[in-house]
Amino acid sequence: MKQSELMTPAVICNLDALEGNLKRYHEAAKANGKELWPMIKTHKSTEVARMQVAAGATGFLCGNLEEAEAVSYLGKKVMLAYPVASKENIAKAIEIAKKCDFYLRLDGVEAAAMIDAQAKEAGIVMKYTLIINAGLDRFGVKPEDAVDMAKKLAEFKNLKFMGISTHPGQVYAAKSAAEVPAYIEQEYNVIKTAVDSLKAAGFTCEIVSTGSTPTFWGTIHNEYVNVLHPGNYVFHDTIQMSIDVAKEEECAVYIYATVISHPQKDLYICDAGTKCFALDQGAHGNDSIKGYGTIKGHPELTMYALSEEVGKMHADGPTTLKVGDKIEVIPNHSCPTFNNTSYAIGVRGGEVERIIHVDFRENSTFKGIR
Repeated sequence: MKQSELMTPAVICNLDALEGNLKRYHEAAKANGKELWPMIKTHKSTEVARMQVAAGATGFLCGNLEEAEAVSYLGKKVMLAYPVASKENIAKAIEIAKKCDFYLRLDGVEAAAMIDAQAKEAGIVMKYTLIINAGLDRFGVKPEDAVDMAKKLAEFKNLKFMGISTHPGQVYAAKSAAEVPAYIEQEYNVIKTAVDSLKAAGFTCEIVSTGSTPTFWGTIHNEYVNVLHPGNYVFHDTIQMSIDVAKEEECAVYIYATVISHPQKDLYICDAGTKCFALDQGAHGNDSIKGYGTIKGHPELTMYALSEEVGKMHADGPTTLKVGDKIEVIPNHSCPTFNNTSYAIGVRGGEVERIIHVDFRENSTFKGIR
C-alpha cells in the first residue's frame, strides 16, 4: 500500500529517517565513550525502545512509572526522571526496582523520607541520583548546595547515592543555533561544580547523567559526563530545525493531511488539528516559531490556527495548493504528536511498511481495575 492511499489524518513515521537518527547518535555516543540512556517519553513505544537497544542504548530515562514498567523487561538500566512522593507511586517504583537495575532521582528530604520508609518495609535499597539544577529552575538543587543535600540524604539507609543527574531544558529557549553553545557551557560549569565538590566531600559519582537533543553534540565531549539522555533525537521536529539541530529530511514524524476547504482567497483548511499537532509553539519560553508545524514543500503556507480536528493555513503569496491535495506537516514538537495516537504508520520510500504501536499509555491503574 502506498502512503498516498492512506486515509487522513495519519501520523507517519519515516523509517529511513528514524533509523538514520538512531545510527548517528548512538555511534557518536559510543565513539566518545558515553552511555546513551534515551528519554523515552518522546515515543512511548516498545518497538522504538527495542530499536534503541539494537542501536546501542544501555539504559532508559523515563517520564513516568508506566514507561519505566514497560521497559523494565528489556534487560537495561532504567531511570525515572522525576521524584515520586505518594504511597502508591513509591510502591510501584519499588516493584519495578525488583525487576531491573532501577534508579530514582531525588532533590529533597521530604520525598526521600517517604521512599526510605517504604523501602525499609519492603526490604530493599533504592538507588538514586541527586538532581542538580542546570538552569531550567524546575527540579534540583543548586550545584553549590549538592554536598549539603547529599549529606542529608545519606541519613536514609535504604537509599543509595549513585551520582548526579541534570537536564539543560532551558536550551529550548534558544532562537538560533548561535545561542546553543552558551547553554552547553552553562551545563558544563554546573556539572563540574557539583561533581568536584561532591568528590572533595567523599562522595563517589558513579553516574553523571545529563542531556537534551540540542545540547547532545556539545555535551558529548564533557569529560565529567558518562550518561547522555537525548529524547527527541529519534524523531526530531520543527523545534529542532529552528536551531539547526536537524534538517527536514531527518524529521521522522509528520502528519499526513488533506486540504478540505478553500473558503477565502488566502485561507486553506486541512483535516488535522490539535489532536494531531497539540498546541506547542516551542518550549520553555521559545516564541520564535511561527505557526503549528512545517508544511513540507510549501514555504508560503503557515499553519496559523488549530481546532481539535482541523487546521487553518494562510498562504503568503501564490500557491499551487488546492482542495483535495494531501500535505505532509512536521509538527513543532513530535513528542505530543506520538502521545496523542495509538499507532504511527511506518513508511519507507512512499510505501507503507508496518504499524508502530504507541503502547506505553496503558496506565497501570487501568490494568489493575479493568
